[in-house]
Amino acid sequence: MPNTASSTALPLTGQPRHSPAGRGQVAPTAGATADNRFLNGPFAPVAQEVTHRHLPARGTLPAELDGLYVRIGPNPLKPTQTSKHHWFTGDGMVHGLRLQGGQALWYRNRYIGSASVNKALGRAQVPGETRGIFDTVNTNVFGHAGRLWASVEAGPAPVQLDAELNTVRSGLFDSPTRHPFSAHPHLDPVTGDLHAVCYDAIQHRKLSYVRVNAQGAVDKVVHIPVKHGPMVHDCAVTQRQVVVMDLPVTFSWWSIVRRDTFPYVWNPKHPARVGLLPRDGEARDMRWFDIEPCYVFHPCNAFDLPDGSVVMDVVVHQHMFNRSRVGPEDDTAPRFERWTLPVGGTRVQRQVVCERPQEFPRLNETLVGQPYRFAYATEFTVDNAGGQALLKHDLQTFLTQALQLGPDLKPGEFVFVPRQAPSGQGAQPLPEDAGWLMGYAFNVRTGLGEFHVVDAEHMQPQAVVEVPAPIPMGFHGNWVPAANLR
Repeated sequence: MPNTASSTALPLTGQPRHSPAGRGQVAPTAGATADNRFLNGPFAPVAQEVTHRHLPARGTLPAELDGLYVRIGPNPLKPTQTSKHHWFTGDGMVHGLRLQGGQALWYRNRYIGSASVNKALGRAQVPGETRGIFDTVNTNVFGHAGRLWASVEAGPAPVQLDAELNTVRSGLFDSPTRHPFSAHPHLDPVTGDLHAVCYDAIQHRKLSYVRVNAQGAVDKVVHIPVKHGPMVHDCAVTQRQVVVMDLPVTFSWWSIVRRDTFPYVWNPKHPARVGLLPRDGEARDMRWFDIEPCYVFHPCNAFDLPDGSVVMDVVVHQHMFNRSRVGPEDDTAPRFERWTLPVGGTRVQRQVVCERPQEFPRLNETLVGQPYRFAYATEFTVDNAGGQALLKHDLQTFLTQALQLGPDLKPGEFVFVPRQAPSGQGAQPLPEDAGWLMGYAFNVRTGLGEFHVVDAEHMQPQAVVEVPAPIPMGFHGNWVPAANLR
């Protein structure tokens, strides 16, 4: 494929460097403690915001990539009750790498400027309304309506960032409405609309389907009755419907009494079900399907079948938060499954695609809501060990390819960025998997971050950017083209 080498290219197979602290020991980080795995090792928060320019690369960075890879995650400023600190509750920090012309121009990390963070750091408050009972935004970061946004579930409004990751304002995009939003909106590549299923931590009897148009205005809201206050981390969309997951992780008053920092637990008394909401319908138009108790953080994609059934591909955990009060357990066996919601039935049909423990499924998102062939995920463990692989699922053959980036590397979510299709008369369309996987990995030997680019079609490493700073394990990120940075 046509590429231009970085001006500081190094052999892709070269030896990783040691951390500045010497002999693979990373400098102390903020809030590190021995009594909580999510404050240690690859999960430990970093101590400061930094900027590094003109980073060296091994291999060849694609010259076609002009934009920002950015990922967000928890980075608590001052964790209290460290033994009870929950991974999901830390102050938000974004980590961005700017690519242009085959070079890594800069890396920077910045706190999301919530009211609590700005007060703690002695910074001016930003404009806008945060809404909800907390203001931490730490779960996803994405481009929409020509701007960069960070979001979280359970109540707070999204936060707008500028092209250098500074916080601009809080608000529900360009809409004056004050509905809760989601950590996982899904962009329809045909209409440009964002679709999200949202909930508020203090409103336990309803979910809200919220649609945001391509200009950044909320133009549809549907309230969906539920019980027990379910934690609905994500949803899926087809060309005609929204898929709503009502699964048995729910709000717990006992967690509040115990002073847990995260009030959601496994609830075997809450029936597990999956619903279909017509995009232009109301709650009364929903169809619900029963399913065995399980939990799903992340669907990959969903699409309609000609007979009216719906297919959805998901990473499924056997349970969640039924023992641990600080983060996901390490025995939930998350596997990749295909779910079918049959047009004439009332129960979800399940088919296992891959048993390998994994999370963070992604696809070529020009095919969101449409039939597709390839899904990508990251082998998932909540320990301090490296060596996890990137996975590529072929959903025609049900075969999986695995690529290990290195025995010391612990990769987070990797996103798929499609290559630009050729234009002009006679140009042939590109394969669905023609593009790159990109994301951060934490080097458990050096304690530093790395940015990896992988040829997704052939599942071969293409480039590595060495970041002279730790990048802790986080949540979600995206590739944002330069046109969406302002």
